[in-house]
Amino acid sequence: MPRKTKADAEQTRQDLIASARQVFHQHGVSRTSLEKIAEQAGVTRGAVYWHFANKAELFFAVREDNHRMLEKAVAMLSDPSIDDPLTAIERSLLEFFSIVATNPLVQQTFEIMSLRCEYVNEFASVLSEINKPCFDFLGRLKHLYALAAEKGLMRPELDQEALAYDTLAYTTGAFHNWLSADAGDELRSRVPEMIRNPIALRRRVV
Repeated sequence: MPRKTKADAEQTRQDLIASARQVFHQHGVSRTSLEKIAEQAGVTRGAVYWHFANKAELFFAVREDNHRMLEKAVAMLSDPSIDDPLTAIERSLLEFFSIVATNPLVQQTFEIMSLRCEYVNEFASVLSEINKPCFDFLGRLKHLYALAAEKGLMRPELDQEALAYDTLAYTTGAFHNWLSADAGDELRSRVPEMIRNPIALRRRVV
């Protein structure tokens, strides 16, 4: 039997991540065993343990793979070519929802994290890690709203920090409603205006 190369090992790892995503989505995380994932990937359970210590670690790998597919949306928040911080927020959010709507793997992963995982037992400590991107997004929002105020682009009577929390709240609310809605639902089609309208209301009228 030929010895496996690093490339072979990495391919096996990627196959396990893809298989875990599929089985998690089909059966739910709590009802998924490493045996099911190994069977889906066409490898032994030992191969799973070679790459991942447990199911939680494999779950994190699925999540990290999802972050990679969202990099374009995140990058817009600090894109030096976008001079207007409010525009950066708007474009980033629109790109995020566009990726979710057009990339089935991203949608699957978010459905797993939001609708098909119970954060108990071995997953009790996972929830805080899952929420970290939200807190990072909040920090970026605070910075961008402060920058917009400095540039005189925002209505001066508005509280910058309150706007950051408000944006986080309506974005996560719209996102969870989007996930729960059926394809073609009117709510999904209205997401762009649900993003653009609040941003427009924050702008200083010249």
